[in-house]
Amino acid sequence: MAYFTTAAIQSRPKQSHSLALFAALLVIVVALRAHDFGNPAIHVDEEYYLLVGDRMLHGAVPYVDVWDRKPVGLFLIFAAIRLIPGDGIIAYQMIATAFAAATAVLVGKAGRRLGASREGAFAAAVAYVLWLSLLSGRGGQSPIFYNLFVAAGGLLTLRLPDLAARRDGRAIILNGAATCALAGLAIQTKYTPMVEGAFFGVMHVVYLRRARASLVMTAGAAVAWMVLGILPTALVVAWYYQQGPATFDAFWFANFTSVALRRGYPAAKIVARLAGTTAQLLPLVVSTVIAWRHVPRSAETSIALGWLIAALVAFAMIGAFFDHYALPLMVPLTMLAAPVFGRHRVALGATMSWGAMLFLFHLTTEPNNGTSTRDVARLIKAESGRECPYVFAGDAVLYLLADACLPTPYAFPSTLAYEPERGATGVDEAAEVRRIIAGRPPVIVTMDHPLAPWNEASLAVVRAALASDYRLVLSAPRGPDRLLVYRRRDAGNR
Repeated sequence: MAYFTTAAIQSRPKQSHSLALFAALLVIVVALRAHDFGNPAIHVDEEYYLLVGDRMLHGAVPYVDVWDRKPVGLFLIFAAIRLIPGDGIIAYQMIATAFAAATAVLVGKAGRRLGASREGAFAAAVAYVLWLSLLSGRGGQSPIFYNLFVAAGGLLTLRLPDLAARRDGRAIILNGAATCALAGLAIQTKYTPMVEGAFFGVMHVVYLRRARASLVMTAGAAVAWMVLGILPTALVVAWYYQQGPATFDAFWFANFTSVALRRGYPAAKIVARLAGTTAQLLPLVVSTVIAWRHVPRSAETSIALGWLIAALVAFAMIGAFFDHYALPLMVPLTMLAAPVFGRHRVALGATMSWGAMLFLFHLTTEPNNGTSTRDVARLIKAESGRECPYVFAGDAVLYLLADACLPTPYAFPSTLAYEPERGATGVDEAAEVRRIIAGRPPVIVTMDHPLAPWNEASLAVVRAALASDYRLVLSAPRGPDRLLVYRRRDAGNR
């Protein structure tokens, strides 16, 4: 009893410090993101997640009634957010902000485990939330959510050298169970964290053996850990299997087959994306190199570097190299930089100056499309009545803001409109567009310039319909381009 009382007393200062750290980081994250609060068009991905979550609350089944490749766990997060009153825009942004601040706290704690001073660890946590905004993570991209699960699992993994030194096999087994359960949650938010999860599992096997556990115990623990990591996805697979062959086939194709069918982006575009991401990450990469070469090495540092390599493998897996795909790199990069930030003020100053300069550049050059998006949504709602409009290119959130029905399960505009998706959706994209157009949508939304190369066959169908049956009623700014809203000629004002 005395032991538990003493432990509780000792834990109170740590809990108070963690709460104070979270509060401080939450203030910083809010300050960095405040200019985007209420903007429904921060990024096409997250606005679609919100749309899917909303439709799930109205009975839609992901991959059948509304199509995408992300795991259903991500959509469940957004469905839960849609239970909060309002249109969901501020709600998801506030929840994402809290996730970002909580992840930053874990970055700071991990930095301390790697030998960073309090100041260095706090600087690493601030760097984490700052760089989110530089890599298209200023809203609710999927890594904003699953980075918390991965960071928590990684922080537990950094305990392994201490546990093995004490030969505490039981603690390692429990530690591995928690870590793999967290990895399982991350995998149901996006599949790429399976790489980091696998690395954490391997580390637990290695250190369990170093704690002198028997082969039988180690093998049994490894199997249990794998089951925990797979369990969330296995439960989803089982649910879809129970719904019947058609539903299961749709789920399986969307989640595990279609990604391999996507067409690649032009090499020049890939090189440009990699160059831009590398330039933004450069000071953190340099700090990590300094940490490896000049900061006293430890087993924890080796684990952290292995974690970074696993995250790099996950980053390269899909091959599209959008800047937000680098968001998972931020957790191991910033925590590895933490000891350097505490020891070398020049490195800290250079990193923060670079980050602040890039933040100001993004802030002053990236337009806020929120007002124009809401204007377009109001027009769509007024013109559509009970009919379903069609957003061929642009923002899927228009369906949500206009309270409109979906004319197709393939409501994410790039799925039918852009060349990289041609042949990867399980349907003939141009034929699906012809089916939608045959339904005579009252409003069609497109863009003057595509976000990726057009699917020319789909584009031809839309252009022919616009020329014969529709007239342009609104041209609204969307970044450097324009959203074009067309109304069917025989549709009266609703």
